[in-house]
This record gives sequence, structure tokens and C-alpha cells, in this order.
Amino acid sequence: MVGTNRNRKLRLAIRYIVALVLLLVLVYPYLYMVLNSLADWTQIDRKLFPTKYTFKSYEWLFSGGETGMSRPWMTAFMNSIIVSLASTALMMLFGVMVAYALSKLRFRGRDFTNNFVLFHMFFPAIILLIPTFLSVQRIGLYDTYLGMILPKAVSLWAIFMYTNFFKAIPDAFIEAAKLDGASDWKIMYRIMLPMSKSITTVVFLFLLMERWTELLWDMIVVRSDGLLTLNVLLSQMFGPYGTYPGPLYAASVLLTLPIILIFIIFGKKFQEGMQFNLK
Repeated sequence: MVGTNRNRKLRLAIRYIVALVLLLVLVYPYLYMVLNSLADWTQIDRKLFPTKYTFKSYEWLFSGGETGMSRPWMTAFMNSIIVSLASTALMMLFGVMVAYALSKLRFRGRDFTNNFVLFHMFFPAIILLIPTFLSVQRIGLYDTYLGMILPKAVSLWAIFMYTNFFKAIPDAFIEAAKLDGASDWKIMYRIMLPMSKSITTVVFLFLLMERWTELLWDMIVVRSDGLLTLNVLLSQMFGPYGTYPGPLYAASVLLTLPIILIFIIFGKKFQEGMQFNLK
């Protein structure tokens, strides 16, 4: 009995040690980035834990960098929020509507459409970059908010996730609602969406993170300073990457901090959604 308790405590201790090591491996890269963003420039990338700290890297960013020109930081930050939230909302809206049609409605060509969504997911989005840009330019959306938002308004991944989730919901709920006279719109937003809160949190966080970190599209579709996103503004402040490692670390911290805060706020809901999907 004593030996069994000792073995159990030993296994538990090993699990905690392994978990702690994995946590350090996952957290340290971000910690390293934060520490080097605050480190004295003479110690950047030379020590695992710098001993001298300063805000020089952040001052370099906000003072205009090597050019010394003032930058519209707050405008760029608000642009990133507007574009990211608007694009995410549209991706989720279209994702829910298309997924409901593919999973619960019967129409000719449904299987073909479903297979097309799956097939299209295997191709990188960059192959459509030039046709999308030319289309945006020809319809007069170049250098506008709509030019940044509308081409990113549909996510095949969101459609795929919602479709699989809706398929798992019994059709009896829909049939009962239709007997009560509910339309497909009411069924979709009053039955399907409330039942998919867990997956909605997961989809929202992933889509928001994907749109927040977008750089290439925003860089080629916008030229006005008043429409620059935070990613584009930061990228313009650097010449060759690595020339200013301290400010580069500081810029990375600024870009990732909002995402980390969002994950902290919605962390519990996100875990619930992931646990449901893994069942």
C-alpha cells in the first residue's frame, strides 16, 4: 500500500515536471521577445535574461524611427480594430449562413458546393492575390476601408467548421421549429447559433487573430496614411529586417499584445469550445 502511494506520487511529480518544462518551452519565446524589447541595446540577443532595461526601443518606434517623422499610431491602431472586427464579423456571418444551407437545407448541387469548399481549402490564398487586387481596383475600392474588408469577408475555414458542427445538431429541432411556423432565418439565428456558442468562440478568436496579423493585402491595397493598419505602419518603419532588433522586438510585442488580451478574456470559452470539438 505504501509502495503504491509512493508510485502514485512519483508519477504525479513527473507529470508536473513535464508540464512545467512544456510551459516554459511555450512561454519563453514570448518572454524573450518582451525582455529584449525592454533590454538595453548592448544586451539584445546576447543574454537569455538581460540585466539592463530601458524603453529606448519603444521610444524609437513612437519618435518616428530612423526618419524621425511622426507616425499616426492611434489612427493605425483604430484602423486595425475596424478592419479586423468588420472582416471577422462578415466571415462569421457568411460562414453561418452558408454552413446552415450546406448542412440543413436540401437543394440541387449541395454536395458539389460542399466538395468545392473542401477542395478550395487546399489552395493557398496567395494564388488569388493578383486577380483580387485587379478586381478591387477596377470597381473603385482601392485605398478604401471596403477594399480591405470585403475581399476578406469570406472564410472557407469558418464555413467548414460551422458545417460540421451544424450536421451534428439533430434535425428534430429544425422540424419542430418549422411546425411552429419559424422561417429558416429564425431557425438559424434563434436555434442554431445559440446552440453553437462553443464553436463560435473558437471561430471568432481564430478569424480575428488571422485578420489582425494580415500584412500583405493591407500593404498593397492602401496608400493613404489615414488608412494604414498597425501592421503596415510598423513594417514601413524598418529597412532591412534585423537592422534594429530592439524596435523590432518592441513592434512584435505591440502586435501580439491585443491578441493575448483577447485570449485571456475569452480563454475559458475557448477551452470549452476546443474540448467540445475534440470529443
